Amino acid sequence: MICVRNSMLEHLHAGQVPITRVGDYSDVFVLDADGQRIPWTEVSRIDDDEMRDLMRQIVNRLYTFHLKADDAAFRDEIERWLPVAEKWDEPSEDAGFIRQTGEFRE
Repeated sequence: MICVRNSMLEHLHAGQVPITRVGDYSDVFVLDADGQRIPWTEVSRIDDDEMRDLMRQIVNRLYTFHLKADDAAFRDEIERWLPVAEKWDEPSEDAGFIRQTGEFRE
C-alpha cells in the first residue's frame, strides 16, 4: 500500500466512470475518433507510455523501500502511514506469481 498508493495509479484511476445498467459494462461503448464503437470491456484504459511510467514508479518505490528498510528515519516516516495501511486487507501469497517466477528460471 505504501509503495503503490498515491502513485501515478491514482491519476489513471481518476475521471468519470461510465454508468452500466446491466452491471457488467456490456452495455457501455466508447466511440473513438475513427468512429469505431468499442465495447467497454475491450477498451484499453491505459496506454503504453502510462503503463511504462507507472511500472517504473512502482518498481523504484519498491526498490527504495527495500534499500531504506534499515534506516531509522525512513522507518519512522513509514510508521506515520501504518494507521492507513492497517485498514486495508491483509496481503496474501500470490501462488500464480510464484509459479510464473519459477518459469523464468527454467
